[in-house]
Amino acid sequence: MKTTITTSPLLKEAELRKAPVIVRVNEFNNKAAKEFADRISAAHNTGQSVIPVIIDSYGGQVYSLMAMISSIKHAELPVATIIEGKAMSCGAILFSFGDEGLRFMDPDATLMIHDVSTSVWGKVEEIKADAKEAERLNQTVYKMMARNCGKKDEYFLDLIHERGHADWFLDAAEAQSHNMANQIRVPKLNITVNVNIDFE
Repeated sequence: MKTTITTSPLLKEAELRKAPVIVRVNEFNNKAAKEFADRISAAHNTGQSVIPVIIDSYGGQVYSLMAMISSIKHAELPVATIIEGKAMSCGAILFSFGDEGLRFMDPDATLMIHDVSTSVWGKVEEIKADAKEAERLNQTVYKMMARNCGKKDEYFLDLIHERGHADWFLDAAEAQSHNMANQIRVPKLNITVNVNIDFE
């Protein structure tokens, strides 16, 4: 993503006390979720008006995804999600949490969604319990995704079922047709430093 900084001609020199925060997501694990929460929190102290979240990921742990979703839900600033390269599995779900109108996808990027998977080993009852939890998470994340995209709760669950629960790959145009992506482009980030006068 290209960034330009414009400084008011009234300023001889300027120093940003805190640089704008751009959040990058490549992995979904405990460390990545903690860094994500810290970066979202830091963005609220820079004076920026929106939080860009750039996604280029094969996916990862669904519980880490849920932590990142919580961070976005509790953010007080709008969140723009941008796919550069790929947003698969957890990455695709996180992408849908960009504010309406602020979900950007590179024209050559790929989005992929599929059922929540499990790799548990153990006793039969443990496997059954894990499968039940995977189904619960599957229902939860895809209902949230549907609502984010202005669809009925079962919209994506039904589409995945129709495809035999196989991995579903979408290009940018197809993602836009389901209202996952709002804009097929990578935006340019413009930062403006101004002199403002205000009266109390």
